[in-house]
Amino acid sequence: MKERLRKLLENSQSNVYHYRVAAIVECHDGTTFEGVNVETSSPAAGICAERNALYSAITKGYKKGDIKALYIMNKTAKECYPCFICRQALYDFCDKNTKITTYNYEGTKENTITLAELCPYPFSDDDLN
Repeated sequence: MKERLRKLLENSQSNVYHYRVAAIVECHDGTTFEGVNVETSSPAAGICAERNALYSAITKGYKKGDIKALYIMNKTAKECYPCFICRQALYDFCDKNTKITTYNYEGTKENTITLAELCPYPFSDDDLN
């Protein structure tokens, strides 16, 4: 997955913040969806790599419970984790036990956690009732 993410980073459109991110969503049936961050001159109009990949899966008909894992790489020496907007989207469309694996660009750092570990105090549908 590391090499695939590294190659995918080339498609990132990050002319504003110059922070390249690539993500791959893996479904339980083995299907994968790729995403990169796309920045615009109006930051709110862009999209993060994680949501780009996740929403691609949703566009193809995948639903909560279908997502097995998320893989993320950025083009720095550090690992990156989803921003809080992405965390909310992930919590809304993935199970708590969905695996999230982060890599740094060199592939020397790797960490796998669950969505529940990433979001220990989530806001969910239960909070709306």
